[in-house]
Amino acid sequence: MPPHKREDIPVYMMGVIFLGVVACLSMGGAIARGILGEGIPDILVGLGSASVGALAGLLAPSTGKA
Repeated sequence: MPPHKREDIPVYMMGVIFLGVVACLSMGGAIARGILGEGIPDILVGLGSASVGALAGLLAPSTGKA
């Protein structure tokens, strides 16, 4: 892997934290709505799925090949 700039690390960590918070909030909202007997909106499922997918993309090791 090529070396990264020291300034890139906080931006990367902010992205990981933000996506993790969105994933946790959407999961918590879906669980709460399920317990209350209300339907789970599609947008909540979409937000959770997209944030988990983006987290997997950020945290997966890259091979360095395009």
